[in-house]
Amino acid sequence: MRAAALVFGASAAVLVLEIIAGRIMAPYVGVSLDTFTGIIGTALAGIAAGAAIGGTLADSRDPRHLIGPFVVAGGIFTWIALPVVDLLGPNLGSGPVAVVMLTSLAFGVPIVALSAVAPMVAKIRLESLEETGTVVGNLSAAGTLGALAGTFLTGFVAVSLLPSRPIVLATGAGVLAVGIYTWWRLERRVPPFAAWVGIALAATAALVVPRPCEYETAYYCVRVEVDDERPSVRNLYLDRLRHAAVDLEDPDFLDIRYVRILAAVADELDTGAVEALHIGGGGFTLPRWLEAQRPGSANDVLEIDGDLVDIATERLGLEVDDDLTVDVRDARLSLRELPGDRYDYVVGDAFGGESAPWHLTTREVMEEVRRVLSPGGVYAMNVIDGGDSRWARAQVATLQEVFEHVAVVLPADGVPGGRAVNQVIVASDSPLREPVLDPADGVWVTGGDLRDFVGDAMVLTDDHAPVDQLVLR
Repeated sequence: MRAAALVFGASAAVLVLEIIAGRIMAPYVGVSLDTFTGIIGTALAGIAAGAAIGGTLADSRDPRHLIGPFVVAGGIFTWIALPVVDLLGPNLGSGPVAVVMLTSLAFGVPIVALSAVAPMVAKIRLESLEETGTVVGNLSAAGTLGALAGTFLTGFVAVSLLPSRPIVLATGAGVLAVGIYTWWRLERRVPPFAAWVGIALAATAALVVPRPCEYETAYYCVRVEVDDERPSVRNLYLDRLRHAAVDLEDPDFLDIRYVRILAAVADELDTGAVEALHIGGGGFTLPRWLEAQRPGSANDVLEIDGDLVDIATERLGLEVDDDLTVDVRDARLSLRELPGDRYDYVVGDAFGGESAPWHLTTREVMEEVRRVLSPGGVYAMNVIDGGDSRWARAQVATLQEVFEHVAVVLPADGVPGGRAVNQVIVASDSPLREPVLDPADGVWVTGGDLRDFVGDAMVLTDDHAPVDQLVLR
């Protein structure tokens, strides 16, 4: 029973690290399919390497002298993962290679160490060939159940109750406690002085290295900073990007280029008071602007992150009332429950890292957007892309499948080749009015120029929407 419990716990800890790695690393590598693919693949490689190393060592040495040290090492390096991410993350960039490198350097050692435990335990339990199947099967089942427990408890419970770093610290502490007990149980002695020094150094590093997040939600690493030049402005950073600049005293202040473009598009709407739907809340800058510019306007916001709504209320001057409502759910689920022909203006500004959640980009969801728009209503979508703008062009092509009239606002000097910029796509079933734009904010592209821009870009569908791979890194 103790053997199965040890394997269960080691496997659970490995899956806690695998799941929480995405949140710990998000400020540096973003949140995308690449992020989770790299983490899962690297973790699986670590599990395989640990199993091979543990099995080889168990055949050459007495595993009773190995299990305690390996579990203690797993706990030490679980704590060390935090400062490793914070120290190396800013220097590795983003994309698949950066994700694999950072995951390997931060979480590879604890995953390997803990994954080596199962074959060592199996070696001790195998007293005869007649019970090989039973021993291996029971330990394999214990490991799988531990992995399931680590997965479900972390994803469904722990992340909603605690920030990511305390989860890692608690996991490391639990592993260390089990390791110290196992060391004493199998060898009848406590870990040597060097192990205690390692524990102390790991704890110090994990607690002392500065944290990049002021707040940590289930979806974002969040910082709110006072603007140096305008003290009434609060800049909202989600992971690596500045998502909003909110002037607590002046809702008409629009400091970010794409928000000014969205406001310019709204200026061309016929109605006085506007019924607006916002897919993604962020800093809630545009809803506040609409309320100030068009008294009597109503704004419905679909925002998946309830903690972000609380931060906006506490720090960004957000006031939720009958004229500004927030539905804290996945926007795709909320959209299909909204009545048709309701909104004059729908804004798509939901992001996870530098790309939108793929399921909010497809033709099928654009058909839902069209359904909730009133006759003559306008949809505007913020896209962050650069280079040959593969995602932006695909998004335009997708909207052209659904709406009769589509335009895009591109940077006045053209899309830069080496970095991503905001490109705002506007669509409607009625002819679009060209907004009055500051020349520095961009140019309105339609007609033949738009056809040249789109080229042979793919249409995004629920069956195939590789947004994370299309967007410029």
